[in-house]
Amino acid sequence: MRTYALMTTALSLTIAAAIMPSRSHAAESGPIKVNVAKAIAAAVADTGRKEVNRARDVYRHPAETLTFFGVKPTDIVVEIWPGGGWYSEILGPLTQDQGQLYLAAPERGLASTKEMIAAQAGLSHAIAAVFPNDDDVFMVPNGVADIVLTFRNVHNWRFGGIDNAKKAFEQMYAMLKPGGTLGVVDHRLPEEMDSTAEEKSGYMKKSSVIAFARAAGFELAGEIDINANPKDSHDWPDGVWTLPPVLRKGDVNRDTYLAIGESDRMTLKFRKPAN
Repeated sequence: MRTYALMTTALSLTIAAAIMPSRSHAAESGPIKVNVAKAIAAAVADTGRKEVNRARDVYRHPAETLTFFGVKPTDIVVEIWPGGGWYSEILGPLTQDQGQLYLAAPERGLASTKEMIAAQAGLSHAIAAVFPNDDDVFMVPNGVADIVLTFRNVHNWRFGGIDNAKKAFEQMYAMLKPGGTLGVVDHRLPEEMDSTAEEKSGYMKKSSVIAFARAAGFELAGEIDINANPKDSHDWPDGVWTLPPVLRKGDVNRDTYLAIGESDRMTLKFRKPAN
């Protein structure tokens, strides 16, 4: 199995290497002119997106979020822990013609990520990877990415009192080219609330995320409140999963939680120094 994994990794990296020179050749021939806003809007409107995912746009503001992060169709993009592929359905069509997309899943999610890539035409160019990575197999190569994105995942690296955030931010830093961007969206815990809630509620303090990023070498480049939700009180009985789309309480107070909507979220942009 290990030999097969290494062969598969080599093939994936060969594919990535085959794509990269074409971008270099294009750059030598002159800058690629592309209307980024139009390209992002087209990716959000792509007919390959599931309707159940499209219904969440009102809470997740994908066009505004990707625009803020500076994602371009020509970028080499890494999405960390894509899960069911909510953002992958947008990032795939966005990067398909001129860019590259890595979908970096936890090791246990590698098989399902490969299946998702195989099942969706918009992901035909995507490369499955493992994150965090301990043995260089299915690894996103260091220094290749223009932008790394992670949506509602940082809290998972703090969950249950097990702190994997340091390692995660260090590996995301390593993936990026000098001057590259890290975009983070996560459930926001107000600064005045007890920090122990980070270990069980799904919410994270902005100061905690910034501290992890800075410790890895990142600089904070900006933030917006496009994904904020002032209706969220951050103190639900089952944490963030009390709210939609999970609605862990089932029919109990369902209408109340639906009226609140998805969680209050921070949207932070970090940059790897250029030198």
